[in-house]
Formats: sequence, C-alpha cells, structure tokens
Amino acid sequence: MTGVDELWIGIGGVVLLIALVAIGVRVYVAAALTGFLGLLALKGWNVAAAVAGTIPHSKTVTYPLSVLPLFILIGFLAFHAGLTTKLFEAARRWVGWVPGGLAVSTVFASAGFAAVSGASTATAAVFSRVAIPDMLKARYGKRLTAGVIAAGGTLASLIPPSAILVIYAIIVEESVGKLLLAGLLPGVVSVLIYAGLIVGMCTFRPDLGKPIHGFSWRQRFASLPGALPIFLVVGIIFGALYSGAATPTEAGALGAMVVFALYAYRAWRERAAALMGKRLYEALMETAKLTVMIFTLIWGVFLFVRFLGFAGLPEAFADWVVTLDMPPLLIIICILLAYAVLGMFMDAIGMLVLTLPVVYPAVIALGYDPIWFGIVVVKMAEICLITPPIGLNCFVVAGVARELRAEDGGSLAIPLQDVFRGIGPFFVADVLTVAVLLAFPGIVLWLPQTMG
Repeated sequence: MTGVDELWIGIGGVVLLIALVAIGVRVYVAAALTGFLGLLALKGWNVAAAVAGTIPHSKTVTYPLSVLPLFILIGFLAFHAGLTTKLFEAARRWVGWVPGGLAVSTVFASAGFAAVSGASTATAAVFSRVAIPDMLKARYGKRLTAGVIAAGGTLASLIPPSAILVIYAIIVEESVGKLLLAGLLPGVVSVLIYAGLIVGMCTFRPDLGKPIHGFSWRQRFASLPGALPIFLVVGIIFGALYSGAATPTEAGALGAMVVFALYAYRAWRERAAALMGKRLYEALMETAKLTVMIFTLIWGVFLFVRFLGFAGLPEAFADWVVTLDMPPLLIIICILLAYAVLGMFMDAIGMLVLTLPVVYPAVIALGYDPIWFGIVVVKMAEICLITPPIGLNCFVVAGVARELRAEDGGSLAIPLQDVFRGIGPFFVADVLTVAVLLAFPGIVLWLPQTMG
C-alpha cells in the first residue's frame, strides 16, 4: 500500500467519524470504531487488535492523567462543604453596589469556584442553584440571569485547575503545570471583560439589573472568613505549581485534602455526620462518573489518533498548511473559526481530542507556541459550551432552573430559548477575549516563563 493510499484511508476515516457523530453516535464510540476499522484496513487484524487492547491500560496509567479525578473531587467537595454559598455572599456584599451587582457577583464567585473545580458544567449547575433565586428575587431579567451563570461556568475550562487543559497537555505532550499556570491571567481577563460588559449593559438599561445596596463595611469584612477557604485552596495549588515544590497531581492531592478537612469540620460543627456522609458519597460518585466519562473518551480518541498516525494525515495536513500563501495569523484565525463552527455540534472535550492530532502539528509548523495555542483553543472550547444547539452549560442552567422554587413556592424555571438568548452578549465578550489573546500573547506566556 502506497503512502497516497494510506492518506486517502485516513481522510476516509475522518469523514466516517464526522458522519457517525452527526447521526448521534457518542464521540468515544465513533472514534474507537473508526480508529479500529482504519487500523484494520492499514495494518491488518493483529496490529488493530493489539493497539485496541493496549490503549485503555497504557493511557490510563500515565501519571499526568491522575490529576483529573483530584481536581474534579475538589470542586464537588467544595460545593458540599458550603463554600460556594459563602463565596457568593462575600462577592455580593463587596461588588453588589455596581450596576448589575448580583450578576457581577456571580461572575466573581464563579471564577473563585472555578479555581477549585475543573468542570464547567459543575460550576454552572452549582451557581444555578446559588444565584438564580437571588437574582430573580431582585427582579433581574431572566435572560441576563441565565446568560451570566452559563457564561460564568465556562471559566472553569480556563482558570486552573482545568480538566480540559490537562487533556490538551496529555494529547500534545506538553507540561501540565505550565499550561495550568498559563490559564490564570487569561482567566482574569475573561472575568474582567464579563464584569465590564454587565456593568455597561446595566448602566444603559437599569431594568436589566439594579445595584444591591445596604451593606456596611463591617458586614463586608464579616463575609471574608467564609470565602477564605477557597483562597487557601487556590493559594496551595498555585503556590505548589509555581514554585515547583509539587507536581500538578501532588498539588491536586493537597487541595483535595484541605477541602476534605473543611468538609469534615462542617460535619462536626453542624453535628450532621449522617447527612454529610451521604453528601460525601454523592461527591465521590459524581467524581467517579465524570472521571470515567473523560477516561472513556480518551481511550476511544487515542485509538483514532493512532490510526491517523499510521495514515500520515497529521504530517500531510501540517505540510499543506505551511505551504499556503497566507499570513500565519490569518491561518490561525481560520482554524479558530473552524473550531467555532465545530463546537456548535460537539462537546468541548470531544472536539479538542478529535481535532488536535491533526491541527496541532500544523500550528507548531507555523511557529506558534504550544502553550499559547492551548490557552486560545481552550478559550474557543469555552465558547462552544454556550453556543447553540449543543451549548451544554445552557442546558444545565435550564435544567437546574426547572427544579428551583421561589420562597412562595412558585417556579423559577427559565426557558431554554431565553438561556440561549441571554448568552449572546457573553459570546461577544468571549470573541473579544480571544482577540486580546491573539494580539497580546504575553498575557498567556508570562507566568509560565517565570515558573520556578
């Protein structure tokens, strides 16, 4: 079989994969099936069976991947320990006085929770329960309420510890620690742009969300102890990573230990061991379910990646991109636009693990930094979490809102179409953030370059 024939088999495999995903086959099944059939066509049964039999073990036992369940566990334990409610209350008292104060508070509290949680959907679900009742009670518009929570949830994809950043690092074989640190400043930029957008919208249209007044300086400072545990965990994780004193997995283990101690302290203080034991079980089960989902996706996709490698498609695509008579920046923009379109039909993790094996070599061939590209492409994955028709965070917000009840027993449901309409301004804000990262790559690269 010639190299040209192998290349066409690779292209055929990509087309088959897209077709399977389009008709509703789960990404991990479509990737594994396509990868196995492709290996069978290229190398025969023995090689295909050997690769399919070894990948689940070889890709699971890699040390960098062990950080995922720890970061996910931190988020679920923090929620059940009540840290999210206290964080939101502190943000509410400190920044509630600005136009759209509750919405701005939600953004800052979401960012704080994102710094101890690696899952965007979990962040969106948590703050749907925490913020929707208060915002609707204060007569905030349903669209703004839903939009800010769905968009705030996406911050967990960028602000470390981020599951998607870890997956990116594993696929492209980059430093997990440097990628996690690189996400911090772009995450802060996203938060500030979101907050500025809300203040601007509510200044020109006060009916969208009014300021929250009435908190004294004493009340504001009184709210800080409840939020300090979040900052303690963040400080431990970032301090360990930045100083080089611990690997990402060790930093995640330290963070999980601290949050568990806070959780146990709450159980002791409230004398509710049975209830807290039940919630601990729920946190562990949710962590296990999400971890298994991610691991299964990685297994299927790496089988597909191995097939592409045998077909020579990534190298051929990189060679073709380099020969294009276009400025490298324009090529990058076209790649990001392709991600924006693809993200309308696929979940963020699936989109990255399926495209990076082909796109990444081309980006590196153009001379771009892999850490910088990782942050930009993960920001694009954030956008995909709020864009229809798949926008997963939007479905999460609408689903949780249906279960909420007001103090008088009335429903707090927010129709899905209102959620999608509410994220419109935040989509524009995300595009602006991507433009800032394209124009000023130093925002991404400065912190990893100073890493100890």
